Amino acid sequence: MQASSDHAPSQLIDQVRAASAARQPLRIVGGDSKTFYGQPGSDPLLNTSDWRGISSHEPTELVVTVRAGTSLAELETALAEKGQCLPFEPPHFGPTSTIGGVVAAGLAGPARASAGGVRDFVLGMQFIDGRGEWLTFGGQVMKNVAGYDVSRVMAGSLGTLGVITDVSLKVLPVAPAEATLVFELGQHDALEQLHRWGGQPLPLNASCWVKDETVAGQPERLYVRLRGAVAAVDAACERLIREAGGQRMDNAQAAGDWTACRDQTLPFFQAPSPDLCLWRLSLPQTAPVMKLPHAQLVEWHGAQRWLWAPASAAADIRAAAVSVQGHATLFRAGADGAPGVPRFDRQSATIETITQRLRAEFDPAGIFNPGRMG
Repeated sequence: MQASSDHAPSQLIDQVRAASAARQPLRIVGGDSKTFYGQPGSDPLLNTSDWRGISSHEPTELVVTVRAGTSLAELETALAEKGQCLPFEPPHFGPTSTIGGVVAAGLAGPARASAGGVRDFVLGMQFIDGRGEWLTFGGQVMKNVAGYDVSRVMAGSLGTLGVITDVSLKVLPVAPAEATLVFELGQHDALEQLHRWGGQPLPLNASCWVKDETVAGQPERLYVRLRGAVAAVDAACERLIREAGGQRMDNAQAAGDWTACRDQTLPFFQAPSPDLCLWRLSLPQTAPVMKLPHAQLVEWHGAQRWLWAPASAAADIRAAAVSVQGHATLFRAGADGAPGVPRFDRQSATIETITQRLRAEFDPAGIFNPGRMG
């Protein structure tokens, strides 16, 4: 770890120092596309959107370094021009999404179960701590480190440890071939197939099981995306269709559907009623069908399950998740804001102790997004 001084984001540093001196909480935002995620706050804003730009991109080294206020769309376009991508497929939730928000939220898209999550691709980071110091952790190469890997701890911390200013990320080449298959299967049979296929050398990249409750008579469907070498994808398509009776989709149509799944614009993600909340269940991939009286959408080969339910169902939903060694998050609150219902499950005593120590070290005055994570 080292302090930095060259080309520092002076305006952000000055704002943090003033807030620290006054013990004035700050709500950190970039594009403000994920305000709904976590406990809402009304503190004065610290906006990183003016600190933007791609600092460096080394295509042969598969590394990009980018300022936090850079739009996600801009970064993805620049990578695509070199035939590369962010493998974890971060959701956009609108055109203003920034790379700082991507890392701070730690959210990944359909490929998460196969490619890995945000923190798996964070190589290094610069951020402003609660004292107004601009710190550097990690670098631009994968390596082992002693103690906390702070760069990766920041991923998913929702801005409660510091103000992310710059991030170095590992990127990957776009796969040579891609195909999406669709099968008419109930949830139980879909999970059984995914578990069977997951234990075999197949280029599985993403999956989504859904039943569209808005369309009468709509069958339950499993969508499976394959990515890899052309021969491997073609051979896998033939095998999966033979085993489960599916069919191959047009790639252009499928690409739009996967984007809609990633950004939660599929029909399923439109609230059936304004008083319902969108819940996310994070479970082991091998967890059985959850016996909950709510329509579900299943991703990540069974490891991520979405459902709409009232805030009053929190205890039942969380108990069901815990019963299979998982946890539940109130991802989007209903129109009333779900008062009194924690957004996240309570952390274990060990994790809570570690979290408190990290916050005491990096934000001793407690000014960064207080209460965002409960």
